[in-house]
Amino acid sequence: MLHYREIDAPICSLIVAADGEALVAVRLAPVGQSSEPDATWEKQVTPLLARCAEQLQQYFRRERRELSIPCRPRGTDFQQSVWHTLREIPFGQTWTYGQLAERLGRPEAVRAVGQAIRANPTPIFIPCHRVIGSDNSIKGHPGGADMKRALLDFEAFG
Repeated sequence: MLHYREIDAPICSLIVAADGEALVAVRLAPVGQSSEPDATWEKQVTPLLARCAEQLQQYFRRERRELSIPCRPRGTDFQQSVWHTLREIPFGQTWTYGQLAERLGRPEAVRAVGQAIRANPTPIFIPCHRVIGSDNSIKGHPGGADMKRALLDFEAFG
């Protein structure tokens, strides 16, 4: 069973869901709106979800640049490799989809990288917002382009 907690942040509302050991889902919504938990999730603040909330609060107060909550997103081996590599992108920096594909040793897989980013079930904790188009375009984020821009802007001034 997954447990979840709702968290309000300056640029978004979040629902974080975890099993007993790791974060498995994050749902984002613009400020003033709320995300919906999955019907099978149970609302309960576990120690892991309390740590998620604490780290997110520190992140949005600019006291923390990286989130260190264990994540266990479900996906293919390729998606897992993309999500793992996303954690290498430093706070406030961006890579292009092509740079990420190169880093994975799969320069021809730019579109597949974009699809894996769009499917990231734990945004912010796995910072897919730090990947942009080669023309600086903003796309491919689970929370949408506006959410991605807000996160990039937040980090740019951190």
